[in-house]
Amino acid sequence: MPKANTPKSLTILVVEDNENVRKQICERLRSQSGFEVICEAANGLEGIRNAEELQPDIVVLDVSMPIFGGIEAAARIRRLVPKAQIVFLSQHKLEGVAQAALASGGHAYVVKSEASTDLIPAIKAVVSGKQFVSKLD
Repeated sequence: MPKANTPKSLTILVVEDNENVRKQICERLRSQSGFEVICEAANGLEGIRNAEELQPDIVVLDVSMPIFGGIEAAARIRRLVPKAQIVFLSQHKLEGVAQAALASGGHAYVVKSEASTDLIPAIKAVVSGKQFVSKLD
């Protein structure tokens, strides 16, 4: 008997320099049905290399990181992996930072303090073609 088509999991690359935050984000994503964290990276350069090699569906990308910041990394990832959708993570609740991140090719902007409630809805929004921005000050 042929197998029924099961929906393909969304492949996700998490790029975050703070190891504790990265682990929390990955745990949260892995707890969701249909999400598969395929790689973690600790800086923008690693994130760019991993994105090019693995071609993820979603890149969760910290804005402030060593080597390449998230905004610069996003522009490179968009050129190398045009299908990838970028979900920014940031400690900044500033509209200017959010606008710069989205202008660099991001699809969502999630404030880290709101990640426990906003990250999953943000990913679901971008997959359905919508933009998502956490509440800013």
